[in-house]
Amino acid sequence: AVSRRGENPKPDSEELCQVNWVQGDATNAKTVDQVLKDSDAAVHAIGLLFDVDSGLANLNKIVSGSGSIPGESSTYDAITRTTAFNVISSIEKKQNSIGNILNKNKLYPFCFVSAAEAGWPDVPFGNTVDKLAPGWLNKYLTAKRSVESRLAESKGLRSAIFRPSLIWDWTKFDVLPVIPVFNAAAALGVPFVDKTVRIETLADAIVAGIEGDDVEGVQRVGEMEDISKRVR
Repeated sequence: AVSRRGENPKPDSEELCQVNWVQGDATNAKTVDQVLKDSDAAVHAIGLLFDVDSGLANLNKIVSGSGSIPGESSTYDAITRTTAFNVISSIEKKQNSIGNILNKNKLYPFCFVSAAEAGWPDVPFGNTVDKLAPGWLNKYLTAKRSVESRLAESKGLRSAIFRPSLIWDWTKFDVLPVIPVFNAAAALGVPFVDKTVRIETLADAIVAGIEGDDVEGVQRVGEMEDISKRVR
């Protein structure tokens, strides 16, 4: 697992202590190549809700699961698009290697955590909501959609694109009050609002996405809930 800190966020967790935590900058293509050279699957979950240009960057300390604050170069384009493109390019190079050709060109599993709102253009009234969204959200979604488009053109990957709405657990006191609002809107059939997703459900769905050759393409909350049951 690559992060700026390279530290286990929960040292007391038996499961997380089995992870190899690597300090690195995923905006650096050479770093990504080094990390992925012996890998057989990849997950991209790098992102931030408020980038350095949003005017709301300090709020990341509250809304970020890691409590991080964006650096001077932490734009949506750098943190989401550039890092994901680096991962995709690195995988493509691996897939074009002689070793993979001898392995009968097996597809490389890649899971990308996008956002439910990235799919607004695909649902009724979504384009209208998209146009009314604040500038920072448009930039956030532009970066997510650019990665989704790049994956659609990529060769040699079996990509699963996870589009969660609000992600939460019981420690996220900042989002707990709005969870009923999202869930009620989704239950009432508001087309551009998806039900919220527990972090455990998303994590299990990603594991299932790596393991399951049939998991490919966009995964909305219903698909995430279904495939997450495979690994429980």
